[in-house]
Amino acid sequence: MQQGTEPATVDESPGEYTLTREKTTGTTYDFDNARGWRKYRVLRPCLGMYHDVKRRLPFYWSDITDAWTYRTIASIIRMYFVNLLPALAYTLDMYRRTGEFFGVNEALFASALAAMVFSILGAQPLTIVGITGLISLFNYTIYDIIEIYDISIYPQFMCWTAIWAAIFHWLVAVWNICDYMRYVTDFSSQSFALYVGIIYIIKGVEEIVNEFTQYGSTPGFLTTLIAILYFGTVYGLEKLGSSTVFKPSIREVLADYSYVFATLFWVGFGHFPGRLKEAHISHVPTVGAFEPTQPRSWFIKFWEIDVKWVFVAIPFGFLIMLLFYYDHNVSSLTAQARQFPLKKPGGFHWDFFLLGCTTFVAGLLGLPMPNGLVPQAPVHTDSLTVYETELKVIKTEEGEGAEIRRPIVNATAVVEQRVSHFVMGLALIGTMTGPLLTVLSTMPAAVFCGVFFVVGWGSIETNGIVQKIIFVFSEKRFIHPDEPLHTVQKRKILLYVGLQLLGVLSCVAISQTIAAIGFPVLICALIPLRVYCLPKMFSAHELHVMDDLTADNKAVLASLGGAPLLPEVRMARERHARGEATGYLPHEEEEYGLERKYSERRRGVSRQRVGSVHR
Repeated sequence: MQQGTEPATVDESPGEYTLTREKTTGTTYDFDNARGWRKYRVLRPCLGMYHDVKRRLPFYWSDITDAWTYRTIASIIRMYFVNLLPALAYTLDMYRRTGEFFGVNEALFASALAAMVFSILGAQPLTIVGITGLISLFNYTIYDIIEIYDISIYPQFMCWTAIWAAIFHWLVAVWNICDYMRYVTDFSSQSFALYVGIIYIIKGVEEIVNEFTQYGSTPGFLTTLIAILYFGTVYGLEKLGSSTVFKPSIREVLADYSYVFATLFWVGFGHFPGRLKEAHISHVPTVGAFEPTQPRSWFIKFWEIDVKWVFVAIPFGFLIMLLFYYDHNVSSLTAQARQFPLKKPGGFHWDFFLLGCTTFVAGLLGLPMPNGLVPQAPVHTDSLTVYETELKVIKTEEGEGAEIRRPIVNATAVVEQRVSHFVMGLALIGTMTGPLLTVLSTMPAAVFCGVFFVVGWGSIETNGIVQKIIFVFSEKRFIHPDEPLHTVQKRKILLYVGLQLLGVLSCVAISQTIAAIGFPVLICALIPLRVYCLPKMFSAHELHVMDDLTADNKAVLASLGGAPLLPEVRMARERHARGEATGYLPHEEEEYGLERKYSERRRGVSRQRVGSVHR
């Protein structure tokens, strides 16, 4: 790659932007075609961050002016609830299992901090950043470990863990290591989504069990009832939003405000006078406005700890970086996934550097460390997406009057802006005030059990792993003959799904033990497993049918050095060049995701629910 460059140009039209191809005099961020020492990422520090900022900066003003639409208003309201409710649900879990160190104010402060930083400075403002269930799992697992030795050092130890994690974040960003996320395909991202879904379902059940254990059978049964009905309400309203019932405007309102309607009703339901109120179910524990949950200052005195614990925190910090490396970058990929017609570029290296900064500040303030929200990030983009429903008429042999009429939903545009994330952050800060904390204290824990079920089931229901299992066991006469999976042997489909499930179940199993802090290693191991092992077990055609890059938008992949040359493509090219029969043509090398593309042609693009990050 040569030096001496000209900046990319921006073509502007009302609400529509395209980034022209950067001139090949050195502006393209590409190590694959570099020569000599330039092909080594670690020898060209900060290059990825530089190009991320350079690509995104011309769009900064349009990120503000494009926000003045109804979709932004709907997105702010929807994402406030979609971010707030899961964050509080995870906090209840941490509150109980970390000696009440992490509470509501810590969760709100951390989410607001991340929202402010990433909405103002981020190169990918569509990525929602906040408190995840996985960092909750990490925090209370470390608590269980530290409790064996000296629980009084937990705040300082977590602070040093965050400091080391921040340092590792900065090193990864500076050395352009985020590039390897371009190898993330459905194989690993579907596995991760299914793992997240299962963990959230488990958390919901644990909260219900805790209600039975702590408060008795009557509160426990009412909690179970509210949790299931809350889940059913959100699920039903979302289904109506993607159906043909009512007019499009009504369906849109039902989908946009499903969380609002469900939350308002079921919070009130727990306070109905009579036997319901007398059940005395538990509610959200709160403290004073802008105060830490425990009687302490916001700033952690991290120097008040033995030096040995500073070094013990190093591997814990590395594991947090490893978790965020996958979790945050996958959330950015899914927020900019292939089903969304995005036009503005991404910036993974710069955003990962910012994530190191928020991790550092969170550690100093004693906050749970925020990162990208895999279930919520694509929902944010979805809430800003303009959908159009068209009628597809399929003629049959019976002739006129016997046609099959099928609605096809297509995503036509996305309001790409940074205002919705910013305003949502302001709303979270406002939630830390006395009056709104009083409102939060009236919310029954049962609602958050329902939130866990909504988030969890959303990751399971439409997951590609589940869909392939359904295909294998479906009656053949009800499967369309053009289904691409017909071209793959069922034993190969089962092998592919089996490898995914092996990774999922391994992560779920380790997450239920004190070794749970090691699950990021298993998650990240799915990427090299896909890249190096699967091409030896499956043909290029089989992988092209069953797998696909999580994000294939060229503007997004430009931040990662462009689309990767996967091994099965390289091997197929070599065999084709030798004149061997491969059943694969070089011009088809970009045609991944045949199963998904076939499904979208027949059914359109479904609206995203929380957790529905695929298909």
